[in-house]
Amino acid sequence: MAREQLQNLTEPMYYILLSLTQPMHGYEIMQTVSSMTDGRLKLGPGTLYALLTRFEKEEIILLIGDDGRRKTYTLTEKGRALLDREYLRLKDLIAAYIKRLLLKPE
Repeated sequence: MAREQLQNLTEPMYYILLSLTQPMHGYEIMQTVSSMTDGRLKLGPGTLYALLTRFEKEEIILLIGDDGRRKTYTLTEKGRALLDREYLRLKDLIAAYIKRLLLKPE
């Protein structure tokens, strides 16, 4: 898939990549995402494994272990760069909100 298709990450994508700043297998990722969002975002296995497959194909994550029961993944440099770009994009959105709604001139 072309890089342009991942310019803006969905919320599940963002949290999966954020989780994979440390090596994890699928169930750990689901638990970590749920914990990071205080239970607000619960990934189903279909969503998770579809995204892991896509990310692995695009070299955003790397499979580093497979014991037959569990596959362990980690973020690649490309994945970290994508995560960092998304962080900056989200930060800009928040700055625009603050500027427009919280700091608006009277």
